[in-house]
Amino acid sequence: MEINKDKVLITGASGYIALHCISELLKNDYIVKGSLRDLKREVEVRKSLNLDLDDNRLEFCYLDLLRDEGWEDATSDCDYLLHVASPFVIEEPKNESILINPALEGTLRALKAAENSNIKKVVITSSMASIAYGRNKRICDPNDWTDINQNVGAYIKSKTIAEKAAWDFIENQKNDLFKLTTIHPGMVFGPLLNKDVEGASASLINNMITGKFPAIPQIYFTVVDVRDVAKLHVQSLKNSRSDNKRIIATSQSSFAFAEISKILRDLGFDKSPKNLIPNQVINSLAPFKKEMRSTAFMIQRGSYETDISETISIYDWNPIPLQKTLEDMLASLERISN
Repeated sequence: MEINKDKVLITGASGYIALHCISELLKNDYIVKGSLRDLKREVEVRKSLNLDLDDNRLEFCYLDLLRDEGWEDATSDCDYLLHVASPFVIEEPKNESILINPALEGTLRALKAAENSNIKKVVITSSMASIAYGRNKRICDPNDWTDINQNVGAYIKSKTIAEKAAWDFIENQKNDLFKLTTIHPGMVFGPLLNKDVEGASASLINNMITGKFPAIPQIYFTVVDVRDVAKLHVQSLKNSRSDNKRIIATSQSSFAFAEISKILRDLGFDKSPKNLIPNQVINSLAPFKKEMRSTAFMIQRGSYETDISETISIYDWNPIPLQKTLEDMLASLERISN
């Protein structure tokens, strides 16, 4: 007798987090449909996951966050939806709508398609960006929301706006057709499955270990292993305790940029920066340069902690240590360079 396997649509299938989610889904016997803006990337995705071209556990469809085409067809034969796709850049864009529009519109298209299909649950990749900024609360919890009226920057703003729209959508559901969970990673590190060293996390580490940053700002962020993020996404699909919850998926304490750099030096990457950019330099440039305004804001935010007690309770979560995360990430970057 053939075992009935549930099918999951995952958006942005070629992305850093999405590839790990697909790997985790396949390990847990799900059938996966991955969306791509360019279907020519199917071979690349399959190769990244060590899958044959004829492996029918994974199929692909075309979806664009900014276009209606294909969304309801994509969800029509799926049981669950992982909405992972959302633009992420470290540098501040000239126009914030470049990040906000696809984040917001893509989220609403995903939820509308789920509502018109037989989707049981939607899991959205949100971020600590929608929780931790715009106010100086020392310990952040799932009830906190970023204040986007502050100079938080376009990415933080995009994640907050998109997630608020998602919860408004759920609140206005008439028939409670599906459940929602949002996953909130901090800065995501860990091994790459593909060769995309231009992604935000990979390029950041690459620039540090190759000496492209002579100095770094005094900013703090929480961190998480990409493999932990993927597991929490997949475990949320059938874990009813996560229904309609915001799940913090990051370290309990924030790390200074300088601490990350020191770990890299301790691992043998001597070019990783030791010097700090004086706060007054960034503050003096902030009125004139948009990218400096968000950096100045991050400096002002300083260190903070997160309350991950609910995450640990719901998922019995034991996060991968940062040292292990960085070691495995560096090993994958070395394999790619060779």
